[in-house]
Amino acid sequence: MGPLPKRKISKSRRNRRRSHHQLSMNHLVICETCGEYHIAHQVCAKCGSYKGETVIQIDDE
Repeated sequence: MGPLPKRKISKSRRNRRRSHHQLSMNHLVICETCGEYHIAHQVCAKCGSYKGETVIQIDDE
């Protein structure tokens, strides 16, 4: 048999180990509607669209 952990690693200990994984640059994509960059899988902050459909109304000021 190979080596096995003696105890379960707690959620907090696991998450502390993985805390540096979040520091990388977000994946940016070009919006289909307005052509601006936005974070992938997020609503575009410039025009309020997601996957080509307007999800929220953005007031232009």
